[in-house]
Amino acid sequence: MSDDHEELVALFRYSVISEAVSAQLSPAERGLVVRALASRSWTTPEGESRRFSRATIDRWITAYRRDGLAGLKPVARADRGRGRVSHELMAEAVRLRRAVPSRSAAQITEIIARSHHVMLSERTVREHLVRAGVSRAQLTAMPAKAFGRFEATRRNEIWIGDVLVGPFVPHPRRAGSRRAKLFVLVDDYSRLLVHARWMEEENTRAGQDVLRAAVTRRGIPEHLYLDNGAPYRSSQFERSCAVLGVHLVHSKPYAQGRGKQERLNRYIRERFLTEAEAAEITSFAELNDAFMAWAEQVANARVHAETKQTPFARFLADGPVQRPDPQLVREAFRWSLSRRVSKTATVSLLANRYQVDPGLIGRYVELRFDPEDLAVIDVICEGRPAGRAVPFVIGRHVHKAVPQAMPEQRDEPGPGVDYLGLVRLAEEQAQGGGQIAYRELQLPGFGDETTEAAR
Repeated sequence: MSDDHEELVALFRYSVISEAVSAQLSPAERGLVVRALASRSWTTPEGESRRFSRATIDRWITAYRRDGLAGLKPVARADRGRGRVSHELMAEAVRLRRAVPSRSAAQITEIIARSHHVMLSERTVREHLVRAGVSRAQLTAMPAKAFGRFEATRRNEIWIGDVLVGPFVPHPRRAGSRRAKLFVLVDDYSRLLVHARWMEEENTRAGQDVLRAAVTRRGIPEHLYLDNGAPYRSSQFERSCAVLGVHLVHSKPYAQGRGKQERLNRYIRERFLTEAEAAEITSFAELNDAFMAWAEQVANARVHAETKQTPFARFLADGPVQRPDPQLVREAFRWSLSRRVSKTATVSLLANRYQVDPGLIGRYVELRFDPEDLAVIDVICEGRPAGRAVPFVIGRHVHKAVPQAMPEQRDEPGPGVDYLGLVRLAEEQAQGGGQIAYRELQLPGFGDETTEAAR
């Protein structure tokens, strides 16, 4: 089994248990969550639809708490071959399920073993019951319930994210313009605009940059509710959430429950984009500085119609935000790729060649790196550090997926009445004067305690 496949399996297993690993859950609450997870069907990396027993889920939770993501990687095993199961025994399993719909596949397997002295595979029995249309979910289906409006009960319990398509902005490094995309994260409880940034590209690294700045400034969320866009569906983004211990949830197409995000998008269009277009903003740097000043001075400082509080006041009601461990944040946003070490003790990554320990020749290793700095590559072999990969000649200094890491050229603002300029001036004065480059807020460690931790 390759390292890439092991990583995919570990990420899949974390997606199954992520809802149950929160430290906020009591043992009784965790038991209810595990029972619900065990009743669901999951699509494995191999494309199979499977259910997992409570014992399996509990074992994965224990492994994740002990060893992190590495504890969820599969280990080599040798299964015994099984003969073809008779139709009579499968028919018996169906009759047992119909007689008592609440019987589990494990219980049915036990009954058949005791009555016929034949030990069947629990998985085989479960799959046959599903194909026969007698799964417990089908036999005990309840009428759909009507749910009221949902709201998180505390800050950083749920963050909602989206990508808003904005205006065309002149490209900083070549002729023409690019459509700006706003990656935005909102705290469901306080309605605080946690962090947002206008990007040139709609890719994985853009989503990671915004999430990294958000957790550095506001703390780590328990749940992250995102759409099915490509930036949020990659294994690298899932790895970031798994390392941070965030339960990543993807909404279904046209699903309900994203009304708050849609209203915020409309508010941004009506209150910010109209002014940005009128001011004729000419660069992404200027657009981001103007937007972050507007977010701090207007969006997060207004009294919300539903909460009757400003987002800042509601978010800070429980005191300062607990900052995450910088080393944990650094590890979460590194990328991981698998490579086989050549006979010359080298590996290749994005047209760059790296020298590794000669003792690794012929073995698969995991390369962990910051895509914005390809000069530093850590080598992991079988879950253990194996030194660093030393570059021969670096032809590419950043990953091709991070053009936003390249420096931008700042342009002068245009003439006329500049509403957003006034907003930015007010925010600079509130911060004690001086120029503020909000695009730099994505860097770890920005800000001071208390109010700065929220801003």
